[in-house]
Amino acid sequence: MMDARIKFRHLQTFLEVARQRSVGKAAEALSITQPAVTRTIRELEEVLEVALFEKDGRGIKITHFGEVFLKHAGESLAAVQRGMASLAQARKSEGPPVRIGTLPTASATFMPDAVAQFLTSGTGSAVTIISGENRALLDSLRLGALDLVVGRLGAADLMTGLFFEPLYSEEVAIVVRASHPLLARKSFALNELAPLTVLMPTRGSVIRPLVDRLLLTNGIAELPNTIETVSDSFGRAYIARHDAVWIISRGIVSDDIASGRFVELKIDMSETRGAVGLTTQAGVEPSAALSLMKQTIRDHVKAAARRF
Repeated sequence: MMDARIKFRHLQTFLEVARQRSVGKAAEALSITQPAVTRTIRELEEVLEVALFEKDGRGIKITHFGEVFLKHAGESLAAVQRGMASLAQARKSEGPPVRIGTLPTASATFMPDAVAQFLTSGTGSAVTIISGENRALLDSLRLGALDLVVGRLGAADLMTGLFFEPLYSEEVAIVVRASHPLLARKSFALNELAPLTVLMPTRGSVIRPLVDRLLLTNGIAELPNTIETVSDSFGRAYIARHDAVWIISRGIVSDDIASGRFVELKIDMSETRGAVGLTTQAGVEPSAALSLMKQTIRDHVKAAARRF
């Protein structure tokens, strides 16, 4: 058990003297007098019953006992400082948390800027961002583990008890890297995907049924060489290094297309167009913080939607 005679000032002064190797410099750093530093160190040595410092020429050096005590004193002071910082944060964070599930399109486009602006509003609300497949996010929303899901409209069987506010619509895109051999052709048909490695959205993703329907209407029952993923970082890295094709929501790769890094294959994808918006629990009154977050997202979508 810590001796009640050891105070915060004892640890602070001891650590500063140990760091500076000088009573004078420690006093200057702590904005107190040298006699006050000396007195505080002596008080601590009396409690510990050992010498913490000893003379070393014109200066001082820490003793063996001081070295032993140093590590623990530093940990104690750091713990107190972390506690004070946590308390200050807790006092500021008075607003209710805002827990948001985002699909890849939203995460890659307007959500970072929307969240950044929200955090400057002074609500004090902590923001949690969760990514995942649409079904899992909507289930979490329905159970109250999330307050908002930002992404495509879910299938009818997933929307029970939920309310969807559309913001804009987007299509799925088929993209390749700028140096892909396919780009040397004058035209491209979907049935030419068969011999290629194709990155597909996973079966649980919200756009997978749209992609499957598109392939079926073009006479493609199955693609033999596929990689299923909802990871935009993996997809972006994979097609940048290999002659593969990526089927993905256009919003995720809009910046890559605009920069010329990726090229979108010229195929009619209109039947994959779907609504993107905000999904909340039906009949649940949103907190002021959640209402502000939703409005902030709406504002940013107006600026970003033109890219989709």
